[in-house]
Amino acid sequence: MDTLKAYIREGEHQQQDFKFRIDDAKKIARTLTAFANTDGGRLLIGVKDNGKVTGIHPEEEFHMIQGAAEMYCKPAIPFESQVWQDKHKLVLEIRIAPSENKPHKSPDENGVWKTYIRRDDHTLLANKILIGLWKQKKFNHAKPEKFDEEELAFLKVIKQEEPATLSRLYRKSELPKSRVDKLLILFISWDLVAMDISEEGTFYRLK
Repeated sequence: MDTLKAYIREGEHQQQDFKFRIDDAKKIARTLTAFANTDGGRLLIGVKDNGKVTGIHPEEEFHMIQGAAEMYCKPAIPFESQVWQDKHKLVLEIRIAPSENKPHKSPDENGVWKTYIRRDDHTLLANKILIGLWKQKKFNHAKPEKFDEEELAFLKVIKQEEPATLSRLYRKSELPKSRVDKLLILFISWDLVAMDISEEGTFYRLK
C-alpha cells in the first residue's frame, strides 16, 4: 500500500506509466516495447493519469497484457506482475526490464510493425540511427587513434550545425546518406557525438 502510494507520487515519467484500464492490446504493446527498448519501466493499471486509483479486475487486465506482450511484440517481451490493494480497489503493476534483445517492434495504428522508445512520459518512434546503434553494439568497432579527412570534415559539420537534425547533416555534409548514417552510428558508439531524442525531434551534437 505504502509502496503503491510512493509510486503514484512519482507521477508518470520515463519508467512509469498510468493506465485507467487496457482497451487496446496493440496500443499497450507499443508501451511495452518502448519500455523494453529503453530503460525498462512500470505500468500501473487501475490508475488515472492524475494519479487517482480507480481499480480494475487484475485477471482481465493481466490477460490483455499477456496477449499484447506475446502477440503484438516482436520478439515477445517477458514481464513480471504484482497486485496492489488500495482500500477496496485493486491495481495491477506490470514490470518490464530493459531488454538485451533490442529492437522490439509493435504494430502502429495501420498495422505496420515499428520500433518504439520511451522519452520522459512519451512513447516515440525510434529512428534508424538508434536502431543502427543497437546493432552496432553487438560488434566491436574500436575507436581509431586518429581520424581520416572525411571523418574530421563530418565532425566539423556537426559542430557547425549543432544541434543538427539528420536531414540537415545530409544536406551540409554532401556525403551519401548511407555514409552519414554509418559515421553517426560510429561517432555515437565512440562517445564523440550525443543524440538527443525528444518529442520535438532528434538532434546531434558533439560531446
